[in-house]
Amino acid sequence: MLAGGEDGNGHLPRPRRPRRVGGMGSPSGQAASALPHPAPPPCTDYDMAYFKAYSHIGVHEEMLKDHVRTNTYRNAIMHHKDLISGKVVLDVGCGTGVLSIFCAFAGATRVYAVDASDIALQAMEIVRENELSDKVIVLHGRIEDVEIEEKVDVIISEWMGYMLLYESMLGSVIFARDKWLKPGGLILPSHASLYLAPITNSHRYQDSIYFWRDVYGIKMSCMMPLAKQCTFMEPSVETISGENVLTWPTVVAQVDCYTIQAPDLETITAAYKFTSMLQAPLHGFAFWFDVEFNGPVRQKFKKQASQPLDVNMQNSNPSNKKKKADVSIVLSTAPEDAPTHWQQTLLYLFEPIELKKNQIMEGSVTISQSQQHARFLNICLKYFTGDQWYVKESVMR
Repeated sequence: MLAGGEDGNGHLPRPRRPRRVGGMGSPSGQAASALPHPAPPPCTDYDMAYFKAYSHIGVHEEMLKDHVRTNTYRNAIMHHKDLISGKVVLDVGCGTGVLSIFCAFAGATRVYAVDASDIALQAMEIVRENELSDKVIVLHGRIEDVEIEEKVDVIISEWMGYMLLYESMLGSVIFARDKWLKPGGLILPSHASLYLAPITNSHRYQDSIYFWRDVYGIKMSCMMPLAKQCTFMEPSVETISGENVLTWPTVVAQVDCYTIQAPDLETITAAYKFTSMLQAPLHGFAFWFDVEFNGPVRQKFKKQASQPLDVNMQNSNPSNKKKKADVSIVLSTAPEDAPTHWQQTLLYLFEPIELKKNQIMEGSVTISQSQQHARFLNICLKYFTGDQWYVKESVMR
């Protein structure tokens, strides 16, 4: 959720809160609130810069104007109204307080709205303006540092970053869950899936690379190697369509917010095998995610919790991909769905590879938190096609 305009790498101008991906959760599938509570992590200079970025009104304007995002959250809150009405809610990273106010409208007895950014001061004014000060209590500080003297029935948070995991905010939700959520409490969203698929995007190459072949009648092809380095070194956040996608996606990771543990977020590795449905140049790979708003602990997700975080899953397709009808409410950032401010995250190759129809691509992807700054993501993509191995490494910062 960036604010302002795009940067040179196509990222939205919203503060990059490193987004963490999640693992499968505890092997037992039991609610994690019974586990010992860890000490709060230190607040670093990177964290302070991150919180300061979220003080900018443009960040929140962008998120609020994302109607898919905001309406899905409101619909999910109203869908679970029977679990919210008369209950105590904790909103982790409340921003302007919109989700807290939705919960108050749904009948929550009390809502603790927590944000470390100075936007919390505006949230207090918004709560007062809507005459909800008796229900919504805004706390200005890190969730790891604030004091709440009661357990809560519901935790709600919009923690997802680019590629789901960028910004590492899920760790704060885990902290809040383990410290304050009552057994059997509700977490919204409850589950998430991160997807990967190979893509073709000739327009992007034409606009950013092949443009240099002829600039107002002047040959500048010598600029193309530099253009590739500058344009495709880091992941690019942009919007593509289903027509850009060459195969069915594969699932890189699945997150159960009821059971996932913080160490699960540090490194995620998944193997993949794709079969191209088209004859087209392979320009790169795209990541996107879905989040689901399910009620407390359902048996089918307990079974998932026993799987290892190192997923080696087969390609998703209409016959084995989770049906959206199986869950209550879904927020999707897939290329074929309505666009959101998350868009898709693309990892471009420096040199396209010509693919034939039914050509196999296989390899692995590893996503890990940066040692330099946990809110950054290291991405290592290995792929094999046409009898040759390739490696693409990048950092999302």
